[in-house]
Amino acid sequence: MKKTMPLSQPVNLLQDVHSRMINLPIYFRERVCEECSWSIPTFYRKMRNILKPGTNKERIVPNLSNAEKEKIIAVVDEVYGDFATYCEKYRKKK
Repeated sequence: MKKTMPLSQPVNLLQDVHSRMINLPIYFRERVCEECSWSIPTFYRKMRNILKPGTNKERIVPNLSNAEKEKIIAVVDEVYGDFATYCEKYRKKK
């Protein structure tokens, strides 16, 4: 039996980039949870501000350590770098 090559479907740029962008927050959350050893509920709990009563007024206490902040920024750089690399295939070559 003769093998047939699958027909390549034309790629819809808008649909492809949009679906990739829709998944960025999910991928970001997964990577942060992996790097910081958090569960998903912990990720969302860490996003909230903690208001602690003070002497004169309530103050906002940061919920992240310096190490966690550094890891989060590293993940941001990775996620957006991967997305930019993915989009290179649509840029015109000079």
